Amino acid sequence: MKFIDLPVVGRAQGIVRLPGSKSISNRILLLAAMSEGVTDICDLLASDDTARMLDALSTLGVSILRIGKDHYRVQGVGSQFPLRFPAMEADLSLGNAGTVFRPLTAVLALAQGYYRLSGVPRMHERPIGDLVDALRQAGANINYLGKEGFPPLQIKPGRIHSGEITVRGNVSSQFLTALLMVLPFLRTEMDELPAITVTGELISRPYIDLTIALMARFGVQVEREGWRRFTVSADQRYRSPGQVFVEGDASSASYFLAAGAIGGGPVRVEGIGRDSVQGDIRFAEALGQMGADIRFGDNWIEAGAPGSGSLRAIDLDCNHIPDAAMTLAVTALFAQGTTLLRNIASWRVKETDRIAAMAQELRKLGAEVEEGHDFLQITPPAGELVANAAIDTYDDHRMAMCFSLVSFGAPVRINDPQCVSKTFPDYFEKFAAIIPPGPVHGKFAAPVDSFDIL
Repeated sequence: MKFIDLPVVGRAQGIVRLPGSKSISNRILLLAAMSEGVTDICDLLASDDTARMLDALSTLGVSILRIGKDHYRVQGVGSQFPLRFPAMEADLSLGNAGTVFRPLTAVLALAQGYYRLSGVPRMHERPIGDLVDALRQAGANINYLGKEGFPPLQIKPGRIHSGEITVRGNVSSQFLTALLMVLPFLRTEMDELPAITVTGELISRPYIDLTIALMARFGVQVEREGWRRFTVSADQRYRSPGQVFVEGDASSASYFLAAGAIGGGPVRVEGIGRDSVQGDIRFAEALGQMGADIRFGDNWIEAGAPGSGSLRAIDLDCNHIPDAAMTLAVTALFAQGTTLLRNIASWRVKETDRIAAMAQELRKLGAEVEEGHDFLQITPPAGELVANAAIDTYDDHRMAMCFSLVSFGAPVRINDPQCVSKTFPDYFEKFAAIIPPGPVHGKFAAPVDSFDIL
């Protein structure tokens, strides 16, 4: 098994230019494909997940031209009714990319073609039944090819109609995102306007705000009544805005901001700022509650160590930062007291069962961990972190990146570090770049070139 050994490090300081947001990149690619006109997408994230979306859209016959590094030109298929792609039959392998699989399921369910959607084994363990049930309410013809309620899926032409769709909100916000993105296509000239009603608590609400904001960039305004009912008025179609820029990834920013808070700082991330449309920007607020010194600019956020010198534990409802909250779990190892992260049930259905995985790996470092259906409680060890622990990453990019922070307290081995290619292929190079040489407990931090993957 390949791994990377991170030596103990003493300080974090520097500036990091963030890669593009995965959530924004894949939403914009799909919106551009469904729009009238040509869209130039700049600063698109280069990663496995975006490659899955690019490959899928190309297979469906969408014209995509790479203009330069991270710059693509997409010729939309037009927002005709019903939606049509040039390829009316396709077999799509979508890896473990939820931001590809869920929205494409909704889009292709309305496209009146014959499609098969599959992924890696873990994707076939991630539930999709609530989305399929909702699409069936609109007349979609979707069949399970394996276990009921899970991928892979077979999609055939259905009898699509308008009306009220209901979907549960407490499993994955990606289900509602997928339905919102096809809402303009769930109507005919004479039918009532379509609507989506959410039952139960809606988790990860900032991701829904992000979806609605990006739909507006492409000319479709979503009206909502609280977080319960969503509609689109008549005669709205997706139209290209011409050129769009992808913000830096706020979830990826969390690792470097935490490094600044733990390792003294300051560490500045560029590509997002105080007006970011991404919910995970509020991770910085959580660090501030832990005592970190946080500063905001128009296109940057900076983090440094607390003035008191020590981070403190927090009790936090993490519904608004489900991905970035993973970084808080590792940051808790460096905080005084017991940290409680609540309302994180969605971790169970991500790239891995993140609650179970995080609990298992934190215990290797000597932490006392209690896990529940939707919470994680972390108490750091009374003494130093266990040195040279081998952290398993479960083919989950965020596990690998989160646990790199352990190196501020002890040398650590990260197994299968290549999994970061899902969203941040050069993460460990960027991480090494903010670690200046310096004394660590009477020794010296390793130089940048020692961060070798073996």
